[in-house]
Amino acid sequence: MFGERLMKDELVIYIKKNLRKGYTKEALRWALIDQGYSKMEVDNAIKSTDQELAQQAPILKTKPEIRHQIILVDEKPKKKWFGLFGR
Repeated sequence: MFGERLMKDELVIYIKKNLRKGYTKEALRWALIDQGYSKMEVDNAIKSTDQELAQQAPILKTKPEIRHQIILVDEKPKKKWFGLFGR
């Protein structure tokens, strides 16, 4: 029991470190399974990692502001190919 908990903690640390490096959870999942960890161990470690990261995430106190901007586009395209033929 104690060894399983220690291994799970090591997997969580490994997953966090590699997520910071830019690896995806799916890539880490398959890398760990290829290294011999069981799918259940890896999935439990990823679930624990998600829970720990969710607790560390800041809580947004304000709503994001959504802005709309209208950009007018010239409807007639300019003919630039005339300059190529000397006209």
